[in-house]
Amino acid sequence: MKRKLFWAVFFIIPIGIVFSSCGSHAQAPAAANAATDSAVTVQTISLSKGRLTSNMTLPGQLLPFQSVDLYAKVNSFVKEMYVDVGSRVHKGQLLATLEAPELQSATDEAASLLHTQEATFRASKATYDRLYATSKIPGTVSPNELELADAKMSSDSANLAAARSRYQQSTDLQGYLEVRAPFDGVISSRSIYPGAYAGPAGKGSFIPLMTLQQQRRLRLSVAVPEAATDYFRDGEAIRFTVQTLPGQVFTAAVTRMAGALDLQTRTEQLQMDVVNDNGLLLPGMFAQVSLDLTNSDKQFIVPQTAVTANSKRVFVVRVTGGRTEWVTVQKGRESDGKVEIYGDLKEGDQLVAAATDELKAGTSVKTN
Repeated sequence: MKRKLFWAVFFIIPIGIVFSSCGSHAQAPAAANAATDSAVTVQTISLSKGRLTSNMTLPGQLLPFQSVDLYAKVNSFVKEMYVDVGSRVHKGQLLATLEAPELQSATDEAASLLHTQEATFRASKATYDRLYATSKIPGTVSPNELELADAKMSSDSANLAAARSRYQQSTDLQGYLEVRAPFDGVISSRSIYPGAYAGPAGKGSFIPLMTLQQQRRLRLSVAVPEAATDYFRDGEAIRFTVQTLPGQVFTAAVTRMAGALDLQTRTEQLQMDVVNDNGLLLPGMFAQVSLDLTNSDKQFIVPQTAVTANSKRVFVVRVTGGRTEWVTVQKGRESDGKVEIYGDLKEGDQLVAAATDELKAGTSVKTN
């Protein structure tokens, strides 16, 4: 009886082992297939560099290329005005004449003094020349007398030079009684009329005679925010419009950049020269300036959907070896559904096209 039980156990145990082994081999492919089926299917893009162009519209102001307030140099009264508001003038053209009777008297006095000094010098020089010629004969003129005559001539010569200087100064001041245009332009304002007092002192010093502006060439001034200052270069073309001329688009080129930020507004001033030969544009007009921002160096550019964020960071989802990885990035400019990104990335990286924080790092994915 015991021997029969032994053989029964002997045959049952191997059979169980065989069946168990067969069951484990059958389950392995099934588990692998289940893991493959559980991988998330995502669409990826290949990371590459490029240049993103965006547009910014800023307010600007048209200014005269040159503008000057004309004042009287000397205390005087307005004698005659030859121009009025809107007059087009040329460089050197006479705009107004002033009168100052005391200045004329000072000029006459300086001229009289000059004539006196000239006569005195001529007399002392003639005396010295005669003494010098006579001194050639021994014993006729003492050396001391000759030296005194020479000193007198030198003194009179210095006085003559001073008299000439005073006369020239008076003559120059007389020239200030004529107000002439320093450049071609238009008289944009006039504040004074004949008979009014004008001068560098007193009430007249606060009121310019007139204002002259150069309007055939204008300056377009724009304050560019700090974040956009790196996108402009000398000679870059811009477009602008003005409200009073709807439908017309004007062009200009960047001519001057301040090279520093205004500490209060945190902006940099850009200036463009605008040709205005037809006179359509007026100084003081406000303009809407369209600026194209294109980075000089290529940057990583991806669709906006490829960048996501949670409460802690902004990131993209990179696929490496069939698994996801979160890579922290910084966003740059955005335009037309694309965005610049900066981070630990390289060209050719595979990024999930529609990133979401629900796609956790380390998730097994399939790409299509």
